[in-house]
Amino acid sequence: MSAQKGAAFLLKISDGATPPVYRTVAGLRTTQMSITGDTVVITSRDSGGWRELLSGAGIRQVSVSAAGIFLGSEAENQIRGHVLAGTIDDYELSFEDGARMRGRFLVQRLDYSGDYNGERNYSLVLESSGEVVPA
Repeated sequence: MSAQKGAAFLLKISDGATPPVYRTVAGLRTTQMSITGDTVVITSRDSGGWRELLSGAGIRQVSVSAAGIFLGSEAENQIRGHVLAGTIDDYELSFEDGARMRGRFLVQRLDYSGDYNGERNYSLVLESSGEVVPA
């Protein structure tokens, strides 16, 4: 198994068509994904002193954070529109080995920053709404 390039970890947003076409959110320099799940503890006196968990229960979620240089792309403008409206859209995460994950996400946070003599940067945080599945 070989190492994969971080530059090949892409965040894409749906164009809203049926079937959807996903556009890459350009300018991202860093992208991070976290998959988490809550546990449902079913420990009882019959557990023999060991904690027991209920398989398949609890709440699973995917969080994505990314940061990069603002280029004014249509995808970036679409994300800003979703933040202002509080709407959820379809996103795709793609990886160098060809694996992809798709799901509906809410843009939880969008930050802009920039130095006087430098480029304008942005960072964003997405939180899943519903199931995120391999595509």
